[in-house]
Amino acid sequence: MGSEILYIRDERGEFIPADGEAVVAAAKAHLSRRVRRGATLSSPGSVREYLAVKLGALDYEVFGLILVDARHRVLEYVELFRGTIDGASVYPREVVKLVIEKGASAVVAVHNHPSGVKDQSRADEAITRRIKDCLALIDVRLLDHLVVAGPEVLSFAESGLL
Repeated sequence: MGSEILYIRDERGEFIPADGEAVVAAAKAHLSRRVRRGATLSSPGSVREYLAVKLGALDYEVFGLILVDARHRVLEYVELFRGTIDGASVYPREVVKLVIEKGASAVVAVHNHPSGVKDQSRADEAITRRIKDCLALIDVRLLDHLVVAGPEVLSFAESGLL
C-alpha cells in the first residue's frame, strides 16, 4: 500500500496535509479538551490518555494536580512542582495552599516517571499519605494519585494504595 497522508484543519478550517509534529499537536489539543474546565472526570480512560500524552514523554519529573469541584468537574490542571530525571520535591503545604486558592473540593495528584517504570516508590507512597492527611484537615478528598510512565498510568486508588 502507498504512503498514507493525514490531514488536519488549519486556522481557517480548511484541511491541509499534516506532518508528524502537527498530528501530535492536534492529538494533544483533542485530549486536552477531555480534561478542561467544566469537564466531568467520569472516564478514567480519558484522564489516563490525556496524562500519558501530556507527561509521558517528558525527560524530567513533574508533580501536578487536577482540581475538581464537588461534582468532580475539572476546575483546573496545574503542574505544581518540576524536578529532575529521577525526582521532584513536593511540598504538601503548597498543595493545600493551591487547593484553597482554587476552591477545589477534591483533587487527583499526578506525576510522571521519566524512567518509564510505572511502579510506585516508597517516596511516592509517603507523599501520597502526607498529602491525603493534609487535605483531610480541610475536608478535601484525594481521589487518586496517578503515576505516568510513558504510555502507562498507575492508579493508586485502583491498586488499593489510597
